[in-house]
Amino acid sequence: MSSKIEQIIDELDEYLDNCKYQPFSNTKIIANKEELDEIIVELRMRVPDEIKKYQKIIAQQDAILEDARNQAQNMISDAQSQIDVLVSDHEVMQRAYQRANEVVDEARSQADSIVQAAVQDAGNIREGAMQYADSLLANIQNIISGSAGDSRQRFEQMFDSLEAVYQECQTNRSQLQVSSSYEIEDTEQ
Repeated sequence: MSSKIEQIIDELDEYLDNCKYQPFSNTKIIANKEELDEIIVELRMRVPDEIKKYQKIIAQQDAILEDARNQAQNMISDAQSQIDVLVSDHEVMQRAYQRANEVVDEARSQADSIVQAAVQDAGNIREGAMQYADSLLANIQNIISGSAGDSRQRFEQMFDSLEAVYQECQTNRSQLQVSSSYEIEDTEQ
């Protein structure tokens, strides 16, 4: 299941694939700025939602840690209950203390293992979420950078084209002025 941001990026790719090519070019396209702006605005609106989603995942690490602590406390409570039951007789009490201490040590060891595993899992989840969010933001930057570069290049090409037409008009006008001065001289003779 892909995220909403990935769906929007797919829509942007599809939109760019469906754009017409600029005349005499196989690499430049003509894009509707309003449609492109709408897609970018939707992408900007979705980024905070995706980040909140991953923040919830990170927040769940606290619940995992709390569950591990509760399990550890329950184990310790169970061990303490076993101690209380075994303490009824003096000779049994000696063995009960020994066994209870072993159970408490086992419970603490298991509790430490569970807490350590939960902390490690939470760290892995957090790191994965951060990497995913960074990847999404990098993709957005690449799209915006590419769009800005293409727009700048098209503007420069249009400006160069207008400059060439302007120079051609200037040349044609100067040629017209030279030929009209010849005609005036010819008619006077």
